[in-house]
Amino acid sequence: MSLSAVLLAAGPSPSPSPSGTPTAPAVPSLQDAQESATNAAGWVQQNWSTWLAIGLRVLLILVIAAVLRVVVRRAITKLIDRMNRSVNSADGGALGGLLVNVERRRQRSQAIGSVLRSVASFLILGTAALMILGTFEINLAPLLASAGVAGVAIGFGARNLVTDFLSGVFMILEDQYGVGDTIDAGVASGEVIEVGLRVTKLRGDNGEIWYVRNGEVKRIGNLSQGWATAGVDVTVRASEDLDKVRRTLNEVSEKMSKEEPWNELLWGPIEVLGLDSVLLDSMVVRVSAKTMPGKALTVERELRWRIKRAFDAADIPIVGGVAVLVQNDESADPTAAVAAPSVYANTESPQATAASPIVQPRPTPK
Repeated sequence: MSLSAVLLAAGPSPSPSPSGTPTAPAVPSLQDAQESATNAAGWVQQNWSTWLAIGLRVLLILVIAAVLRVVVRRAITKLIDRMNRSVNSADGGALGGLLVNVERRRQRSQAIGSVLRSVASFLILGTAALMILGTFEINLAPLLASAGVAGVAIGFGARNLVTDFLSGVFMILEDQYGVGDTIDAGVASGEVIEVGLRVTKLRGDNGEIWYVRNGEVKRIGNLSQGWATAGVDVTVRASEDLDKVRRTLNEVSEKMSKEEPWNELLWGPIEVLGLDSVLLDSMVVRVSAKTMPGKALTVERELRWRIKRAFDAADIPIVGGVAVLVQNDESADPTAAVAAPSVYANTESPQATAASPIVQPRPTPK
């Protein structure tokens, strides 16, 4: 085939414009537009059933997740309310009402309910999101593998944070302490002013605020739960009449138990337990009482005050400490306790001269 035949088969070449500018692209005709619309409609007609199935599946997953989340949250709320009602019925007595703080129980219930609802929502919504991604035929294996690796890395890097969080959750669930309790956490002690999932805030005896991480607490001594014990040791002479001592202490106990506000702080009778120890010159009588939590020191101070006044009125001396000898003879010589002067005080005495060092004479220069 010759070159002219190839050029004729290719068609006439467009002649350049007089100005030298390129010609505008050809506008698609109506037939081309109809063909494109027909192809698009055919593609939509072929895939609309798949789209509709995916959309309905995603909608169904979202509806089920939302309904399940609402049901689980309501179930958790009812469970917390039922626990509070059971605690109220169990602590219906006067002592139970004093032991359980309503505000503390409310805060504890809110904390437990918040944690459980957050965990339930995270699990339900996370599962729904994975199911939706699976509906779009997205490969979840790399995503799950990456999440696993990230979880391991976060677990190693923030293991102290995870430990603090888990310890805080179990402290709240087990009701180990609450706001207003006086506790001894080992690393610090004081009154609890805030309980968090990671940190517990304590107010110390001198007003300082301690921030204690929950993961560092190995043991907790709660001084505000149950009751406290006030104990007073009274030391008297070994020759004292024990019946008189007991009778005086019983009078003090009965009078204090009937007066306000001590009748509210005392949760039991003041008991004279008996002799705690007996020595040659003294003996110790033990007095004990069950008190309201945190009020043992106040009761002990008042009890010591009353016992001292009662013993003074009954002519029962309280002994203890280092004995001091008092001289009753006014005519005693005040210089009797002064030691005699030493012969060494006089430098010219024979004893001082004999005790002085021997000094060698220096040779005279020639």
